[in-house]
Amino acid sequence: MLLMSDRPAVLFLCVKNAGRSQMAAAWMRNLGGDAVTVYSGGSAPGESVHPEAVAVMEEVGIDISDESPAGWTEQQALSADVVVTMGCGDVCPVYPGKRYLDWELTDPNGQPLEVVRGVRDDIKARVESLLAELVG
Repeated sequence: MLLMSDRPAVLFLCVKNAGRSQMAAAWMRNLGGDAVTVYSGGSAPGESVHPEAVAVMEEVGIDISDESPAGWTEQQALSADVVVTMGCGDVCPVYPGKRYLDWELTDPNGQPLEVVRGVRDDIKARVESLLAELVG
C-alpha cells in the first residue's frame, strides 16, 4: 500500500549506498526538512558508510555516522517523484512516469578528503537546485 503525500519524495541511489547517496539524502533532509520525503538505497549495499563521507559531512555539521547502507525498495521507487541515480547503471529501477536524474559524481570511497569535499559540495549544490524546483 502506497502512502500518498503532498510532500514531494526523492530517492537517491548508488551502488553501495555508502557514500554519494548517503550524502545526498543527508543534504536533502538537512536543507529540506519536513518539506520533502527522502529515501536512499543501493543496488548492492555495502557494509558501512564510507568513513570519508562521514568525515566530510561532519565538517559541515551533518552526522551520518549512524546511517547504514540499505537496498532500495519497490515502495520507495514507486513513492518517489524524483529518482536520482549516481552510478548504479542498468540495475537502478526504472518506472514509467517518474522523473530521473543521473548525477555523475566521483565515488568517494578511498579518495583523499580534498576530493570527497568536492563531491560533498557538488552534491549540496545539486540538492539545493532540486529542492528549489520541488518546493520553491
